[in-house]
Amino acid sequence: MASPHKVYGPQTNDLVLQLRKRNISKVILLGMLANLCVEAHLRELLEQGFEVLVVKDATAAPQHPQLGDGYKAALINFGYIANAVLSTDKVVAAMQ
Repeated sequence: MASPHKVYGPQTNDLVLQLRKRNISKVILLGMLANLCVEAHLRELLEQGFEVLVVKDATAAPQHPQLGDGYKAALINFGYIANAVLSTDKVVAAMQ
């Protein structure tokens, strides 16, 4: 018996195509599941050549009873791989 295939990133949709069609090269990323979906999108978008900023206080992740804090783990990874990790206030200020 095989487990179901799970894809958390944009590999199975046309996100990258739609961004490229609109000449978008910079992405602001946030979301509900930092340690899975947000990180998977971050990694794939970086691999595809996009510049990616993660909004750290606009993401969340679960607490696992044995493994610990998914949010803290995700923030550590974001710091290593994202182009920037900023708060919502700093992102909004930079956009004005």
